Amino acid sequence: MPESPTGLSPELDRLCIDAVRVLSMDAVQKAKSGHPGTPMALAPLGYLLWTQHMKHNPGNPGWLNRDRFVLSVGHASMLIYSLLHLTGYDLAKDEIVDFRQWGSRTPGHPELGHTPGVETTTGPLGQGVANSVGMALAERWLAARFNRPGHEVVDHYTYAVCSDGDLMEGISHEVAEMAGHQQLGKLIWIFDDNRITIEGGTDLSTATDQADRFRGYQWHVLHVGDGTDLAALNEALDAARAETGRPTLIITRTRIGEGSPNKVDHHSAHGAPLGEDEVKATKANLGYPSQEPFFVDPDALAEWRKAAERGRELEEAWDAGFEAYRGEHPALAEELTHMMAGELPGGWDEEIEDFTNVDKTDATRSWSGKVLQTVASRVPNLIGGSADLGSSNKTDIVGGGDLSVDTPDGRVIHFGIREHGMGGVLNGLALHGGIRPFGGTFLIFSDYMRPSIRLASLMGLPVTYVFTHDSIGLGEDGPTHQPIEQVMSLRAISGLMDMRPADAAETAVAWRLAMERTDGPTWLSLTRQGVVPLDRTRFASAEGARKGAYVLAEASGAAPDLILIASGSEVGLALEAQEALEAEGTPARVVSMPSWYLFGQQDQAYRDGVLPPDVRARVAVEAGSTFGWARWIGDAGVAVGIDHFGASAPAETLYERFGVTREEVVSAARTSLAGTSVRAQRA
Repeated sequence: MPESPTGLSPELDRLCIDAVRVLSMDAVQKAKSGHPGTPMALAPLGYLLWTQHMKHNPGNPGWLNRDRFVLSVGHASMLIYSLLHLTGYDLAKDEIVDFRQWGSRTPGHPELGHTPGVETTTGPLGQGVANSVGMALAERWLAARFNRPGHEVVDHYTYAVCSDGDLMEGISHEVAEMAGHQQLGKLIWIFDDNRITIEGGTDLSTATDQADRFRGYQWHVLHVGDGTDLAALNEALDAARAETGRPTLIITRTRIGEGSPNKVDHHSAHGAPLGEDEVKATKANLGYPSQEPFFVDPDALAEWRKAAERGRELEEAWDAGFEAYRGEHPALAEELTHMMAGELPGGWDEEIEDFTNVDKTDATRSWSGKVLQTVASRVPNLIGGSADLGSSNKTDIVGGGDLSVDTPDGRVIHFGIREHGMGGVLNGLALHGGIRPFGGTFLIFSDYMRPSIRLASLMGLPVTYVFTHDSIGLGEDGPTHQPIEQVMSLRAISGLMDMRPADAAETAVAWRLAMERTDGPTWLSLTRQGVVPLDRTRFASAEGARKGAYVLAEASGAAPDLILIASGSEVGLALEAQEALEAEGTPARVVSMPSWYLFGQQDQAYRDGVLPPDVRARVAVEAGSTFGWARWIGDAGVAVGIDHFGASAPAETLYERFGVTREEVVSAARTSLAGTSVRAQRA
């Protein structure tokens, strides 16, 4: 019998592996919900990877040069919780016992920031593997920028465990193709080939040869025929790490519910507890030394905990190397430290124009492009690109170079026509640390990447989305490309900051806000068509946009009878309507509201100052869905917008035909006024 790759006896190896199985099935059983089968099947892989191969320090989960581990098959969360607990992370057994309970650190699916050692929030299948591609790209970019001969300060692998379900999801195809094209040699996916889904065998829904598929994507493909064979797993992991020119897929044939005498290889072990009798039978079948729930053999635990000592030594050696690096390259060491801390360089925004004296009509996407160039010149880790729309989104960094295998320190990522994949990769770049990522596409195509945007918000990642062509104003491309409900749909995502600037000056503020934000994502909603420049000597400063909404133009009287609220390209329309209403003798205030998110965060006094409660006559103007505007205009307000799909025609024609005009705004104002007491009081 060949020697175990751990150097331990087969009996002790088995006790270590079975500890994962026991903790997993006991936790799911106590919670009366969860997924025991996959953690039980992957226990040998987890044991070998986390104790012998992976570079990590349980005492410092945030160590810069740690290997990243992504459990893309997030429903198998008890696998990672078991591994974290056993190797010595700050995750006590009591947290395992409280799996899926209120206030525990072991939620149903892994959550970033909730459990020490969890690198990303997973659960929606395919998202984790997409994140891993972003992490691997970040590692390579930072290594190219900072490593010097004799100083490999950034040098680690990214591992992702994925399932049949992960590889069925379309996002996996997008990012796998991208990873192969980028030749990410430090990216290793381990495919848990158990051929089981909740409904039954995978043959119910797929016959894909994953090995051929990934070879077509230019991946290095390895097979492990028996997922319990430590020697074979060890050989595959060694071979994966030795391959530097391609990402690696290790296809590991496993049996869901491994160890269970009656539910192994059956879909009943997938998404439900085994049952008390089957748990007892499984422990007996494994020859486990105790039927006590959550029991871990002391000798096995001692072996697991050696990972903590090994990790401490690895980090100490790296620390010593980094100090030597700092001595030879102090500026680079300082820069890397600040980047990993998420800090912006001093004076990063000093050269951003305020655009207060702009006198020409132009699209806000164009102004965004100008600001982006300025910011990129001062923030070297601002990296991103577009889903094949760089010239339209104005997202190319001039002189930044393409990020590719030949130029790994380039700053322009060509995501290809892969919006969903782009969203997941952007999250991975942010999760790794050291990168400020952004990505662009047409607003309408944000629908393709919505799941990744939602997760960015859930995780509080500082990702910036540049969404252009944000209304019917894009014109002739027609209803397939004209966003109607997208603005409101994105505003509904908790923690996602919206910025729909009205002009060049607000666009500059929007970029400042996006870059300053560290606790969540931001999306910029930008026009294709030109917008009327706002004379900031007449109107309020665009700095008011920092509070989400502000009084742009005050009514001529002492107090307004009516408030016109608009965002983006429709702010100019609101100003035109104000002029007409004032000529009729109606004092009207114009409020620019580029961000519902920011305005909602202001205290009540500020909100009431902008939208006085006693001024009930209000009109909202936005060239999209009117859904949701009642929040700001109340029951007497009228929303001017579009609650149907668009059409193919020049932008000017569409605004006229769909009633987003000065005349319609004025008419809506009269309707709102008639529904309030203003006229009655005057009479």
